[in-house]
Amino acid sequence: MMDAFDTILGQPQVRDYLRTCLISDRITHAYLFTGPAGSNKLQAAFAFAQALVCPEGPTGPRGSACGKCDGCSRVKRKSHPDVRYCLPEGATYLIEQIREVVSDVSLAPIQAKRKVYIIDRADLMNISAANAFLKTLEEPPEDVIFILLGRTRESVLPTIASRCQIVPFRHIPPTEAAAIISQNTGADAELARQALASCSGSITRAIGFIREKGHARIQFRAQLLRRLGQLGAMDGWQVLKLARELVEQSKALVDDERVALEAELTQNADLFERSVLRRIEARNKRQLSIKTSEYLHQCISIIKSWLRDVMMAAAGTPELIINTDGLADITSAGGRADVAACTLALARIEEMESALNYNVSPETCLDSVLFQVREVLNAPDSTREPSLQRQDPLVRR
Repeated sequence: MMDAFDTILGQPQVRDYLRTCLISDRITHAYLFTGPAGSNKLQAAFAFAQALVCPEGPTGPRGSACGKCDGCSRVKRKSHPDVRYCLPEGATYLIEQIREVVSDVSLAPIQAKRKVYIIDRADLMNISAANAFLKTLEEPPEDVIFILLGRTRESVLPTIASRCQIVPFRHIPPTEAAAIISQNTGADAELARQALASCSGSITRAIGFIREKGHARIQFRAQLLRRLGQLGAMDGWQVLKLARELVEQSKALVDDERVALEAELTQNADLFERSVLRRIEARNKRQLSIKTSEYLHQCISIIKSWLRDVMMAAAGTPELIINTDGLADITSAGGRADVAACTLALARIEEMESALNYNVSPETCLDSVLFQVREVLNAPDSTREPSLQRQDPLVRR
């Protein structure tokens, strides 16, 4: 019988460790999950949170969450009022964000016997934010558990890491990751690789990508690949229009989730006090904002994956192309692109993507990314390097 921990794909040692912690009732107040992007840390954090707040507790199947109760369902939908997910609202955590968490910690759980705070990218917590958090992290109420996520232990401030139980996650090779995706979705190996590339190597997000209702994200990707094949022939206004369309489509992808959250809030209006409802509403808005941002990053991941394939074609290694459903356009673009220019463009696109974390307009960011790719495709001299200074004059400054 499956339990919440079976969703921690590719990390058998972590899965067994967390399951043992719960069965033996050896739960500490703070954990730090460390590992590279795509190692399934976030899914593991929500699986552990599900097990921690499930009413069945250690008496559930295999000593974990039952997976069927209302509490488990809410955690899976990321809408449980006692499981809070935090992500920096900029390049680093704002001290106001941490103070809000500290203030919330003192409040009693709404539904479960415990409250769980999942703090993603704890390595982006600066000294001021960390100092505001230290006392609460060191001595939280008995019914509060923190799960922090970071790339490495060393990237997290020592004052934070030293107060947590470290749980290391291993790197999952792309071939193994694609096999896990295929096993869990029934998708063929080619689609699994494409989904993985579209989701920056995240297994959990790639599975969600394939399972999306109505195959919305698969269709979004196919449409984007077609438009990228046309990018070299677009004028400035057409590039700007495409960027605007991509932002709108990214927002549209969360419409179903927005409707579901609003319906759930309406349904629970008579169950909670007004102050609790306001907290839930604020959390829902943050969740939708995070989801929209995830889709924008996914859009840029698809663009990077396509440009990487163009580089493979230019290098004469077509067997390494991932987006094989766009092979004709990729091969054509590779015939007029330069490997060095593609490499530099990919590096600069990475920099542009990081600008999203500084509250830069998504449309402006996508403008820059698309103009950067177009410049690679239209370089009159294959030895010319792409430059942000030579972008189309219509791109926003």
